Amino acid sequence: GNFKIGDTLTSGENLHFKGLPSFSPEMFKYIENADPMKTKQLQKGIEQLIDEGVAQLFTNQFNNRKIIGTVGQLQFEVIEYRLLHEYGAKCRWEPISLHKACWIESDDPAVLEDFKRRKYQYMAKDKEGRDVFLAESSYLLMMAQQDFKYIKFHFNSEF
Repeated sequence: GNFKIGDTLTSGENLHFKGLPSFSPEMFKYIENADPMKTKQLQKGIEQLIDEGVAQLFTNQFNNRKIIGTVGQLQFEVIEYRLLHEYGAKCRWEPISLHKACWIESDDPAVLEDFKRRKYQYMAKDKEGRDVFLAESSYLLMMAQQDFKYIKFHFNSEF
């Protein structure tokens, strides 16, 4: 297996850490495979780079497209370079206008399912399979928070 940022090695002690939290990225782009013959290399490269903490991966539930989230443009360039030179996979980017990624939860499973159904086009899963709401603007996020009082919106993955 791969070691990730935050992994701890011990010699028998029972330790429990939550790990490092993921924060909502500042920039988002769809990642596309530029060479269909290198699909496996691209998938493996993305998985390993995400495990290293280079960026965050979200899978859009509406269209199943992969979205990479970063804090700056340089991270996209690093990912593209490393995918090509370490994994032999060429990618291309498609801009996506998003304001914020929010991890969501509710004490009421029916309320959570209703929110996910009504906001389906804005829903994604993170690499751990957790529900993430992709807000296109601060206004849409504010309206979702007002309209769905029993949904908790988190701006990092530790909740």
